[in-house]
Amino acid sequence: MKTFAGIADQYANFKDAAIILQSIPYDGTSTWGKGAHKGFAAFLEAAENMELYDIETNSEVYKKGIYMPADWSRFSSSEDMFKQVYKQTKELLELNKLLTFFGGEHSISIGIIKAFYEHYDNLTVLQLDAHADLRPEYDGTKYNHACAVHDASQHCNLVQVGIRSMDVSEKEWMNYNKVYFANNIHSSNDWMEKSIHQLSNPVYITLDLDVLDPSIMPATGTPEPGGLSWYQLINYLKLVFEKHEVVGFDIVELAPIEGLHSPQFLAAKLYYKMLSYKFV
Repeated sequence: MKTFAGIADQYANFKDAAIILQSIPYDGTSTWGKGAHKGFAAFLEAAENMELYDIETNSEVYKKGIYMPADWSRFSSSEDMFKQVYKQTKELLELNKLLTFFGGEHSISIGIIKAFYEHYDNLTVLQLDAHADLRPEYDGTKYNHACAVHDASQHCNLVQVGIRSMDVSEKEWMNYNKVYFANNIHSSNDWMEKSIHQLSNPVYITLDLDVLDPSIMPATGTPEPGGLSWYQLINYLKLVFEKHEVVGFDIVELAPIEGLHSPQFLAAKLYYKMLSYKFV
């Protein structure tokens, strides 16, 4: 049985694991760079070459147990993907484990978030992303990656961080008081505390890797200049986990570049950091 980072079976069995890592390698609505369906395999390979002791938190969080179910990957359309992901996430939510998801492209988050806001009262969705993703419909479907948080904006407390690309039509759906545009957050860290005060418990995090600057994360379908740095991102996430109850998260849009290993290693390290912050 393949395990996350090659951890021993005793830390990867369903019964004892505190964490579920669910892969959803769907790439059906990407409109430019393809390859997000290959992201999870690259992420797992990188994780096998990662040290499992985290210096910052002085912890080995894998010992909490990380169980990986079979991929969710047999979808006939974006609507079928949404329905299946929604149904299966509702089932996972009954297990009383930390649910984490890895894409795939950002459309996978629509069904996950719906299941979460139906399960938890007063859910906050924290979106870390280069793109607003607020379109009610795109390319003939409301289950497109460009619509990833539109439904969340109508049913949750949505806070958006790192945004630097959007269509004019998305202004109608955007709550500007809870949007932290990338060009306004590079010169100061004041936005961190302000945005954290806007989060209500519990919190679900949806993290599109293109929130990071393409100088360190080029392997995404739609890279945008001007993104966050590594330490900006993890320092912010550390505060979120310290001050709020994070009940789940997803990481999406890793589209591996042949011969370039650093993006998937970053993704593996980021995933492990988020677990470390959650359980320390």
